[in-house]
Amino acid sequence: MTKAAAKERIAKLKKEINHHRYLYHVKDKQEISDAALDSLKKELADLEKEYPGLQTSDSPTLRVSGKALDEFKKVKHTEPVLSLEDAFSKEDLENWEKRIKKLVGGKPFDYFVEIKLDGLTAVLRYEDGVLVRGLTRGDGKYGEDVIQNLRTIESLPLKLKGGKDIPKELEVRGEVLMTKEQFTKLNKAQEKAGEPTYANPRNVAAGSVRQLDPNVTASRKLIFLAYEIMNDIDQQTHAEVHKKLNDFGFRVNDWSQQCSNLEEVYKYIQSWEEKRKKLPIETDGMVVVVNPVDLEKQMGSVGKAQRWMIAYKFKAEEAETVVEDVIVQVGRMGTLTPVAKLRPVLVAGSTVSRATLHNEDFIKNLGIKIGDTVIIHKAGDVIPEVVKVLKNLRPKNAKAFRMPTKCPVCGAKVVRPKGEAAHRCSNDRCFATQRERLVHFVSKKGFDIDGVGPKIIDQLIENELLHDASDLFDLEVGDLQPLERFAEKSAQNIVDAITASKEIPLPNFLTALGIRFVGEETAELLANSLVTKTKHLKTVRQIVKALESFSQEDLEGIDGIGEKVGGSIYRFVRDPREKKILGELSAKRIRIKPYQAVGVVGKLAGQTFVLTGELKSYSREEAKAVIKKLGGDTASSVSKNTDLVVVGKDPGSKYDQAKKLGVKIIKEAGFKKLIS
Repeated sequence: MTKAAAKERIAKLKKEINHHRYLYHVKDKQEISDAALDSLKKELADLEKEYPGLQTSDSPTLRVSGKALDEFKKVKHTEPVLSLEDAFSKEDLENWEKRIKKLVGGKPFDYFVEIKLDGLTAVLRYEDGVLVRGLTRGDGKYGEDVIQNLRTIESLPLKLKGGKDIPKELEVRGEVLMTKEQFTKLNKAQEKAGEPTYANPRNVAAGSVRQLDPNVTASRKLIFLAYEIMNDIDQQTHAEVHKKLNDFGFRVNDWSQQCSNLEEVYKYIQSWEEKRKKLPIETDGMVVVVNPVDLEKQMGSVGKAQRWMIAYKFKAEEAETVVEDVIVQVGRMGTLTPVAKLRPVLVAGSTVSRATLHNEDFIKNLGIKIGDTVIIHKAGDVIPEVVKVLKNLRPKNAKAFRMPTKCPVCGAKVVRPKGEAAHRCSNDRCFATQRERLVHFVSKKGFDIDGVGPKIIDQLIENELLHDASDLFDLEVGDLQPLERFAEKSAQNIVDAITASKEIPLPNFLTALGIRFVGEETAELLANSLVTKTKHLKTVRQIVKALESFSQEDLEGIDGIGEKVGGSIYRFVRDPREKKILGELSAKRIRIKPYQAVGVVGKLAGQTFVLTGELKSYSREEAKAVIKKLGGDTASSVSKNTDLVVVGKDPGSKYDQAKKLGVKIIKEAGFKKLIS
């Protein structure tokens, strides 16, 4: 091939590769296989090796190559890269609006609201449509030139789309991110390699961009979302900025909306408070932007913040507080759990005064002392935990914590079994373990006895009405009425609730027993195996007999259970004390509801489903649960073995793959009909 022919072929290859890169990494679509795209890239790389003078700065081969640097160079930004003021309430937004309206003489304007991206800010410069510079935000005036690493990000265009409409100069601000899915994969790989795991996607994204070796950055599979044009290219509104960026070939922040007034803004923000958890990326808030660009310029900036935009922060999931003491709780299996008593702090919408410290190793690894200032994390209803110690703020009188040698409840010796992180009370009749087992027995995961919670359990134990779970079913109205805060009606309600609970689903019954290592999911696996082997299980006696028929090897061989859990179940049904309680429960005439084994029988048995796009009536997890309940299975990718692809709003590349392979595709209405 002549040099002229090679030049022509290289130009065509670059255009074709960029087309497919754009479809896959920006539009989430796929026209050719990964193998075919790799073949195109290899041909391009081979030609550039043969004719090195033909490789240009926008070549796709530069995404996965480049020499490691000794250091990054600091470069001055063309325009200062400013930060945002924060708002934490509707009142904060209203005060902000009052201030900025004064700056433009009360002129009316609308807003553009978008999800706040939690990654590393990068500023890109294009000249004649080609990427020539990529800087970190740095201190706002100077950033580090990390173009070699930014080139490795597939969703970031090395050359702009748009032909004649491409401006001579373009400066784009956006965020480098790592998706939650990729973050999970990376941490699993770290664990497998015996390496420490990473704290959060933002830290990994920032660290990956600042790697001196671009090959490391390329391996992290980062994404880039653009949201601002820094220079003037005659953009009229912020909404138009997003459209222009998309037209130039950028992946943009699609989780956004134009709002006519602040009331609409706040409603849109509220709609994301819970929904944001389903996003593929982490976010801690929304950015509210004045939509008309001419008014943005009039409003200007103050200090290091733009006046015309503000970041509304969702309820904080992390907060700083002080460990005032460490106490030890004893759980239902005798496990001693250290718990930090904290200076009360508002986090994730509620006041937190305690956080779990898990075990002695956790405390040692973080280096927690009583008196330390710490960062706690709380996501939704999850129990808060300490994630970081601010050791620079440690007082001189900070005290180290040591696990007790005697149980704080019964005084028995505390032991740490070999190979375990937990300390345990050696007394299997410890009051604390009995109490916690009873609380677990009546909980929603177990017998789900309405109105019977920890406080009622405590009253019943204190008045010697409750020694083990079977005693619950002997309670009468006359036993409860004399107790504090009980009247005849409330006593009758409790007795009725206990009676109603005597008919119970098999997985709930198995969960309620409190077998070590057996939670809801394991109870369902065990229930499946029991009804597969013994179809008619209506009484406690039949369940015990069925469990005893399993050898330890049988239990360990159940898919998803394994050696540790199987051994625990085997020992439980042969423990004399547990057998006694099971016998007493059997005498109370507890009935097991008819149970259909999940994934064994059902109208969707043997069928594999793939879900793509957003469904209106179900979350992704809810749809999977319905399929599982009806005997079907789900997969994350489409193959020849896929039976059905369920398509929602904005389906991705799975939809295209299904069409290509001829796999049956149904919309949400068809899915509803199928499962009804």
